[in-house]
Amino acid sequence: MAATDQDIIPSARALLRERDYVAFWCSRWTGGFAAQIQSVAMGWQMYAIARQTRSVEESAFLVGMIGLAAFAPVFLLTLPAGETADRHDRKTVLMFCFAGEILTVLTLAIATWRGVASITLLLVVAAAFGAARAFFAPANTAMGPMLVPRILLPRAIAWNSLAWQTASIAGPAAGGLLVALSPTHAYVATFFLYLLSALFVALIRKPTQPQVQPGSRWALMKEGLAYVWRQKIVFGAISLDLFAVLLGGATALLPVFARDILQVGAQGFGILRAGPAIGATVVALWLAAHPIRHKAGVVMFAGVALFGLATCVFALSRSLWLSVVALALLGGADMLSVYIRQTLTQLITPDPMRGRVAAVSSVFVGASNELGEFESGVMARFLGPVAAALFGGVGALIVTGVWARLFPALRKADRLE
Repeated sequence: MAATDQDIIPSARALLRERDYVAFWCSRWTGGFAAQIQSVAMGWQMYAIARQTRSVEESAFLVGMIGLAAFAPVFLLTLPAGETADRHDRKTVLMFCFAGEILTVLTLAIATWRGVASITLLLVVAAAFGAARAFFAPANTAMGPMLVPRILLPRAIAWNSLAWQTASIAGPAAGGLLVALSPTHAYVATFFLYLLSALFVALIRKPTQPQVQPGSRWALMKEGLAYVWRQKIVFGAISLDLFAVLLGGATALLPVFARDILQVGAQGFGILRAGPAIGATVVALWLAAHPIRHKAGVVMFAGVALFGLATCVFALSRSLWLSVVALALLGGADMLSVYIRQTLTQLITPDPMRGRVAAVSSVFVGASNELGEFESGVMARFLGPVAAALFGGVGALIVTGVWARLFPALRKADRLE
C-alpha cells in the first residue's frame, strides 16, 4: 500500500515526545519574547528622546538608524558566525550569545534608571545586540534539526515559527504596557527572560557538536557562499525575502504612526506591534497542523504579494483597527513565505553546512528587517511616513513579479518533503 501524507509527516504529538526539542522550543519562545520587548522599548525610547529636540521626520529617521546599527555587525560577522556554528558546539555558542544579550539589556536598564540614556547609547547598544544575534541566528537555526528525526522536520519548523510568532504577540503588547510605566521596567523584564531562555538551552542533552569539515576557516566560509549560490531554490527564496521585506518594512515606522498619525499613544503602539504577530500566529498554528504538501513555490509567491498589498492598506489607513487588520494580514502572509523558505532551506542543506547556510540566510533576513528599518527611516525623512510605507508596499509587489520570473525553479517547487 502506498504511503499516505499522514504516514509521511507524523502528528504533532510525536514532536512533543522529543524532550530536547521541547526545551529548545521553550528557549525560542522566551528568547523571542525578550527580544520583542527590548525592540519595542528601544524604538519607543529613541523616538521619545529624539522628539524632544527634533521634528517627526528626523525622529523617524533616528528610529530607522537603530535598525542600521543592529544590522551592520550582522553583515560584517555573517561568514565567521556561520563557520563558528559549523565548527563549534552549537549549544555553547548560544550560551555565549545569551551572555552578550544580557549585557546589552543590563546596560540599557541601568542607563535608563539613572536618566542618562541617549541617542548615542541606544545606537551603540543596538550594534552590540546585533553582534550577539549575528552568532545566535546560525547556531540556533542549525541546532534545531539536530534535535528531531528528519521526518519531523517540517512540523518542527512550523512549531519553531509558532514559538517566535506567539512571543511576538505577547512581546509587543507587554512591551507597550511596560514602556507606558517606564522603559526601565521593560529592560528588567527582558533581562530575566534572557536568563530563562539560557536555562532552557542548558537543559538540552543531545549532542550539538557538528561534524567538522576539513579545511581552513576561509575555505569553509567560501564553500558556504558557493553552496547558496549554486542552489537556486535556496538563493531565490532567501533573496525574495530580503528585497520584499526590505522595501515593505512598515513596522519600523509604527512609533511614528502610533504617536503622530493614528495618535493612539504607547498602549496603541503595543497593539499595533502585536498586529503582525497575531496574523502570523494564526497561520503558524494552521501550518503546524496542516503542513503544506503541494505547490509550495506558488504559495510562497502569493504570500509575498499579499504582504505587499497589506502594507499598502496599512499606509493609507487612519483607523487603529483597520491598521491592526492590515498588519495581521501582513504578518500572516510573511509567516507563510518564511515557513516555506525555512523548510526548503533546511531540507536541502546537509547538516555539516547548515550553520554557514543559516548564516547567509540570517544576513539576508537581517538585511530585510534591520536594514529595512533604516530604509523606512530614510524614506520617511524625505517622503514622510505615509508615503514611505506606501512606497514599500508597492515595491514588495514589484519584487514578487520580478522574482517569479527570475527563479522559475522556486516558483515550480512542489512538495516540502
